[in-house]
Amino acid sequence: MDTPTSLSESPFAYPLSLCLFSTLATYIASVLTSNVSQVDRLWTFLPTIYTAYFALTPLWPKTPTTIGGIWIPIVPFVPANLEAQLPRDAAGSITFSHRALLLLTLITLWMCRLSYNTFRRGLFSLADEDYRWAVLRRQFDERFGPSGGKVVFQIVNLTFIAATQNVLLMALGWPAYLAVTQSKMDGNKFINTDYPLATWALGILFIEFTSDNQQFVYQTYKHTFLARVKENPESEAHAYALRTASAVAWPFASPIDYLKLSPADARRGFVTSGLWGFSRHPNFACEQTFWWLMCAVPVYAGSLGTVKAAIIGTPDNKAFSWDGITTAVAGFIEWLFNVIRASSPSHEHTFASSADRLVHFMPAIALSILFVSSTAYTEAISSSKYPVSYTAYQKRVAMFGSVPLLGLFPMLLPVMTFFGWRRSLEIVDEPVKVLLEYSSMKGLWWRFTTNDVEKKRVEGLVWGDPVAPEMKDVNGQ
Repeated sequence: MDTPTSLSESPFAYPLSLCLFSTLATYIASVLTSNVSQVDRLWTFLPTIYTAYFALTPLWPKTPTTIGGIWIPIVPFVPANLEAQLPRDAAGSITFSHRALLLLTLITLWMCRLSYNTFRRGLFSLADEDYRWAVLRRQFDERFGPSGGKVVFQIVNLTFIAATQNVLLMALGWPAYLAVTQSKMDGNKFINTDYPLATWALGILFIEFTSDNQQFVYQTYKHTFLARVKENPESEAHAYALRTASAVAWPFASPIDYLKLSPADARRGFVTSGLWGFSRHPNFACEQTFWWLMCAVPVYAGSLGTVKAAIIGTPDNKAFSWDGITTAVAGFIEWLFNVIRASSPSHEHTFASSADRLVHFMPAIALSILFVSSTAYTEAISSSKYPVSYTAYQKRVAMFGSVPLLGLFPMLLPVMTFFGWRRSLEIVDEPVKVLLEYSSMKGLWWRFTTNDVEKKRVEGLVWGDPVAPEMKDVNGQ
């Protein structure tokens, strides 16, 4: 590949120019509107756009689009330095990368989930701003004074809110670039690791959607109950709030059957049931895991050498068999150990060294750093609002936990179909709860280091009807 002599010749010409344009546009819009959540409204779309650029390279022109001799940097094109790395068909024409299209499909589903959740929470409204920025403004004003606080906040706005987040969103297109360039080397075929990783990612999206919906159902119940109970008996307010919340509940988020909401939950102020009983932020845990899996698809391609053949048979043996499933599960477990040990994948065209793989996981690493830091800040706000009950929640439940393991459930679909869905859910209900509890370091530490008196006190605050100072404020009394 020739060394680019200008931005327009770089393989990343379009992503970089779009990132720069988006950074400037969101920053200018935030200044004009005094609302710094402009980039939040693009968060649902930009990773898909960057992924689509690489996955759909055969559709783009080979030269930059110009108007009056001026390059229009946000219009996609395929520079020569990228074209040289793309897969080709037998006729020598650029063709689609199957693995990149797989990533595009998964990330498009991710976009639909996030866009739906953002829309129904009203966050696409141009007037809406993340509540944390108002808190940060106030903290800066208190520390640096009104004038100094505004200056410091605008520095944060430009460098982090606009620039850093846009760069991170661009980086989430990196797995698609790896998949496209990898396809030229591996014959543009699906590799065996593509199947379990994609299946897990689909499961992760379902679990994340469920956690989002459980949160939305809880908030609907809480606000309805607290508004209704001011002028009505508690039992009537509770029944009305349950009906209202049930109307917006998707499967596995019923306020009656799954969340089991009560007036105590509304008075507490935050949800602690359902998936939120095993993770303080199950949606954030799933979000991070999803992007780790997106990075893993091209990085670990080929390290599960026998699973595809085990499941669907070899050319001489096309029949599906339970022996094949057993072999596949064993192979999948072996692959997981390979990932943990960072051993070299067996496929010759994947990235061989641990250092190489670490570099290619940088988008996921950066995203996790962002989530850990922003979640810590969010929890500091929650702890100040609910100093007793939220502190107990932090002590009892992990920040992220092992909820993403539930995303593996699609691999059990053959078994669940055999036993029946309802019966299967009944069978796995308690084992899954035990798994989530004991696969979390927080759960293990709590179980074996906390005395019974403290357990009763903390769990009463988390899942009971605690009498705490903030409860009166939440209930408006």
